[in-house]
Amino acid sequence: MEPVIVCAATRQEISLLVRSIGALETRGRGGRETYRGAVGEQEVVLAIAGIGKVNTASALTALLESFTPPLVINVGCGGAFAGSGLQVGDLAIASAEVYGDEGVQTSAGWEPLDLIGIPSLERKGLRYFNEFPLAKLPAERAIQLAAALGISARRGRFVTVSTCSGTSARGEELLRRFDPLCENMEGAAAAHVSLLYDVDCLEVRGISNMVEDRDLSRWNIPLAVEKAQRFILKFLETYHEQ
Repeated sequence: MEPVIVCAATRQEISLLVRSIGALETRGRGGRETYRGAVGEQEVVLAIAGIGKVNTASALTALLESFTPPLVINVGCGGAFAGSGLQVGDLAIASAEVYGDEGVQTSAGWEPLDLIGIPSLERKGLRYFNEFPLAKLPAERAIQLAAALGISARRGRFVTVSTCSGTSARGEELLRRFDPLCENMEGAAAAHVSLLYDVDCLEVRGISNMVEDRDLSRWNIPLAVEKAQRFILKFLETYHEQ
């Protein structure tokens, strides 16, 4: 049985999972921390990819050259947009991921990669520019599990940015442009690489803050990453039954 791959940007976003399943460190390509364990009968590989799109893409590529997993799970924290219905400590589950920075700045404003006409990926006759769909079935099962557990969770589009939004004005701009639930710095890369390798991808993020004028006193990263990891553990416990 091939392992499920779980990746996160930082140790804080995956360490609870490593401890909970008793995963042991293995030699990861590129010097990355990689762990291997199991939840019931399901083997799991956990990787700390590093912050940002390049780190996530390179880490996942190395893993997907070594394994053919039934599922890639990207877990971490994110900032929720106004009107998303999310609060700090809630969970967000991605239906699609969007590269929020790749594009063209014109005199009329920002335009996505469609303007250039060069897709980020061509796969099975389809051209993907900025937006990448995530697998529908795992996301639906995650939403159903959250409801069964009484966890506040919403599913929708995420936006991946290279520069975190630290002002309400920037948040409003991204909200108008993409209508996302939350922003992060890695998810679109995980969705992109998973699609390239034809592997289902699930992305779950705990909300650590609202996208507004930056005020760290209103953030709660420990709560966000704990809730996301505890949820992924529950998801993996039921995964072999799906």
